[in-house]
Amino acid sequence: MAPRVPRLPKAKPTEIFCISAAGVGVLAPLYMAMPGAEERMARQTTKWAPRWERNINYFTSPAERTAQRIEPPISKAVKKLDERLPLERMAKGMERGIQKSIARFSGPKPSET
Repeated sequence: MAPRVPRLPKAKPTEIFCISAAGVGVLAPLYMAMPGAEERMARQTTKWAPRWERNINYFTSPAERTAQRIEPPISKAVKKLDERLPLERMAKGMERGIQKSIARFSGPKPSET
């Protein structure tokens, strides 16, 4: 009797998405390297571009309104965060540490006469 091969579990939507994205990432450059790919792409673009433009206009105005609404609070939060973080002091401390390490590993300096 032949050994029974266990069944694979059903793929989750995230797994399907990741595998699809990987396939597109691998196969798209190969497709573009084939002869005549530019003509096929141009033909598909002229066919689908008007539909894409019509559909994208459905999303652009709500997205612009949302961006205008959330931009001021986000910029205020970023400004507060920049003021609260001690970035300059941390950078100077890190620079001191690097200089001390370089001085320690470079050995004693010869005395100047």
